Amino acid sequence: MSVQKFVRRMVTAGTAAVAGVVLVLGAPGPVHASATGSTALGTFDYDLRGAGIRVPVGCFLTHTVEGSGKRITSQFAGVDCAGLAATFSKFCNWRIDFSCADTDNRTYRTSRGATHAECDGSPMRHVAPQTLPAYGKACAKFHVNGKLRAVQCHYITK
Repeated sequence: MSVQKFVRRMVTAGTAAVAGVVLVLGAPGPVHASATGSTALGTFDYDLRGAGIRVPVGCFLTHTVEGSGKRITSQFAGVDCAGLAATFSKFCNWRIDFSCADTDNRTYRTSRGATHAECDGSPMRHVAPQTLPAYGKACAKFHVNGKLRAVQCHYITK
């Protein structure tokens, strides 16, 4: 038997096996997608009741979106720090906002988080599931002491 005939028979047998499994187990369900991304905060200083606070290099805003199509089943964001930043970084007067924009970059929904007066080394926020009215992007925005420090977005497309 030639190599070509052998390969054809193997491909035919493989296709038949996959078709048999689909018939027995059923067709695959809906496709689900998720995305996680991080954006570096960079070094910055801010004032807290007259005391200067410095956030060193090594902190990241991480944002995760899970779902399918325009349906977001889970979305959360938080700040993680590594190295010396993990030891010395505390964020005071922080909040995390979530926003949605359409494909023309027009923001149509913002979920403003609560401002946390306490100092926290690993701020995090989770929002309830939602269905978007349009494709576009979902973003997390991290604010410290009233100033935007990082934005991380995921594009939601067909």
